[in-house]
Amino acid sequence: MSLLQQDASSEEDDAAKGEELTKGTSHVVWATVAATVVVTLAVAIYVIAGQKPPVAKGEILAVWAHPQQTITSGFDASGAPMAQQTVDQVMIFAKVRLHNQSDHPIVLVNVITNVALDDGIHSSYAANRGDYDRLFVAYPDLQVPHDPGISPLNTEIAPGQTVEGEFVSAFKSMTQPQWAARKKLDFTFSFQYQPNLVITPQIPVTDQ
Repeated sequence: MSLLQQDASSEEDDAAKGEELTKGTSHVVWATVAATVVVTLAVAIYVIAGQKPPVAKGEILAVWAHPQQTITSGFDASGAPMAQQTVDQVMIFAKVRLHNQSDHPIVLVNVITNVALDDGIHSSYAANRGDYDRLFVAYPDLQVPHDPGISPLNTEIAPGQTVEGEFVSAFKSMTQPQWAARKKLDFTFSFQYQPNLVITPQIPVTDQ
């Protein structure tokens, strides 16, 4: 065999080895990609299967705002004269529907109304059911339906149960122009040992 033939044979052997190496590398790459896809799908399935829906869902059915300005009588509790004061406040009434979508009872412990103004978030706890009812006696001019109140303290909702009720929060020192210029309104419902449920009304507010 000539030297030229030996060189040609050697080149052919090297080319074959290179082709085999390229094929082997390609198989490794595709196997790695396939394994990555399988692992990603497995993780996604595990995460989705492990996620649980919130224990409660809710909907704000109606919202009424009642801005009010009161001028004090000019006398203190003992009848002595004092300077009159102007007191502004906004009472926000809301009717809510709450549904327990878990398999165990849940307990509503707090309701908070949140109003975003230019200077930040203002929050006010909802009054208890007794104070809510007394408001309609103290302010007979309220143009708000006096529906059954929902107590923001220790209201238990059974599994699968839906409850509806009305509540009120008062924002003292908030004027009507401030309320009208609000940026956002939402409600926070706190349940015992459970994450909070925040509901933003999807209906317009009725101003009075």
